[in-house]
Amino acid sequence: MNIENIEAFVYVHHLGSFNKAAQALFLTQPSVSARIQALERELGSQLFFREGKHILITENGKQFLPYAQLILTTYQEIKIKLQQNLAVSYELKIGCAISVSNYLLPDILPLFSEKFPDVKIKIMTGHSNVILEKVLNKEVDLGIVRTVTHPNIDNVLFHKDPIGLFVPLGHPLLEKGSAAINEISQFPLIFFDYGSMDWLMITRLFENMNPNIVMEVDSMEAAKKLILKGMGISFLPEHCVRNEIENGLLSRVEITPEVDISIRIDLIYLKGSSSPFLNFFQQISFGKI
Repeated sequence: MNIENIEAFVYVHHLGSFNKAAQALFLTQPSVSARIQALERELGSQLFFREGKHILITENGKQFLPYAQLILTTYQEIKIKLQQNLAVSYELKIGCAISVSNYLLPDILPLFSEKFPDVKIKIMTGHSNVILEKVLNKEVDLGIVRTVTHPNIDNVLFHKDPIGLFVPLGHPLLEKGSAAINEISQFPLIFFDYGSMDWLMITRLFENMNPNIVMEVDSMEAAKKLILKGMGISFLPEHCVRNEIENGLLSRVEITPEVDISIRIDLIYLKGSSSPFLNFFQQISFGKI
């Protein structure tokens, strides 16, 4: 079955005209008509009929349409894949948390692509323990995650970011500029990433108190949107609220006495691993790039 004939059929249907399909395919109208007729002969069925100036698809044409679209989609996918295989010599698979993908990699990957222009990058996101398993199973070449440990991997500190208390504009805590933990505990709190080490450190701040925790989420984006909607206030890493602070949508409230809580993000890889790509990310970790 000729793929070009199938393509002509799909174009005629979607554009509703032999002439428009010809223009879109850079063909003449007779060429498009000839392709449709050839396809109809091959299928032994009429696909279109004319009603005045309009082109209408037949019942048989309607039955054939989803198969024609699937054939075209599959053809285009494999064509792109084969072209990529010819054009790209290597593929680097990176496993990371969604927050890393959203907030850290966009600043790093342009530098990587400048150094390795022929390398295709594939990013897979997931929780830290999921990414650890992918590193161990060689499904990804390296991971950028919160600290995890395993005897078969090496960890290098990749990024350390302070965790602060963030509130929406006009919040009462902004009037004072700082607040004690017992004051903060009275306001609706949105806790991010229940069960993580960061969460454990933050909960220790409220020891012997009964904080007003109204919601627990596992997404920084969800936490930010809930703060912006006035649902509560939240402790979050600074890197994930950078844009909101710059745009004046969120503000940080200092805590008194001062507390020092940071999120640690590690570069992880199999012990003994070595490659120019891994070396690049190690250099990033060491602050040499």
